[in-house]
Amino acid sequence: MCRPRHGQRTVTGTDTTARGTERATLDKAAGENFPVAPFFLPRAWRDDLMAVYGFARLVDDIGDGDLAPGGADARLLGVSATDAEDRLVLLDAFETDLRRVFGSTPRHPLLRRLQPTVRRRSLTPEPFLGLIAANRQDQLVARYETYDDLLAYCELSANPVGRLVLAVTGTSTPERIRLSDRVCTALQIVEHLQDVTEDLGRDRIYLPAADMKRFHVQEADLATTTAGASVRALVAYEAERARDLLNEGAPLVGSVHGRLKLLLAGFVAGGKAAIRAIAAAEYDVLPGPPKPGKAQLLREVGVTLRGEG
Repeated sequence: MCRPRHGQRTVTGTDTTARGTERATLDKAAGENFPVAPFFLPRAWRDDLMAVYGFARLVDDIGDGDLAPGGADARLLGVSATDAEDRLVLLDAFETDLRRVFGSTPRHPLLRRLQPTVRRRSLTPEPFLGLIAANRQDQLVARYETYDDLLAYCELSANPVGRLVLAVTGTSTPERIRLSDRVCTALQIVEHLQDVTEDLGRDRIYLPAADMKRFHVQEADLATTTAGASVRALVAYEAERARDLLNEGAPLVGSVHGRLKLLLAGFVAGGKAAIRAIAAAEYDVLPGPPKPGKAQLLREVGVTLRGEG
């Protein structure tokens, strides 16, 4: 499947802006922790997964305040320059435009790109609305009291992505969705562990307050350049929880075949390799996110494909 066309049009300043903001968002796929639409997938899957990625990346950029300077995305969504600094206003406008995907013609080029995928794969609004709700929650909630509270957040911020992958590939079943949710929640927790310092810079902490209290960790302990023993013990505890979730969700890989099996194995293996990298750093995530090397990732993919845990 090729990128949908909307007929031949004269290139105007608005068209140029639209194309530029779309390209800038999609280009970020190369920097993601996991391949968004790897080369070995069928072309139709790759194009549809990239359309879904464009949506997810843009909603995260809105929620994190990382939109490109100049307000192009805000203008495309019909938000005035005065209101463009208000992330909740932008998220509301983005949700309004998302709903047009399912009934009329959206304004934003990334949502216009998404519309044929939605129709072709019979996608529903719920997972997309979940991702918007997660970013809206990020504007209102900066701390999580319990692990269950964090899991509820991951239900919005992470699990919809796995559900969309299954829907795009036509492999959704209730059991696969259940397993996918485990994997996606685990990957979100691992990302939170890698990004403790970055998140704190945004005044967000995704380590449950109850666990911080249990390990005698204060918020000030997270603002240092290197982690003390208490922070390391806390990170190790949360990493083990993520590992358990990955193990619970790993049977998802064996439930599918062919190239989709390789893709899903890459997700599970990527999470396990990241946890190994965190462990190799002795659970000191404060200097920067520990990242696995390609060799470690490939070893984990092989282990996952063999079902060896």
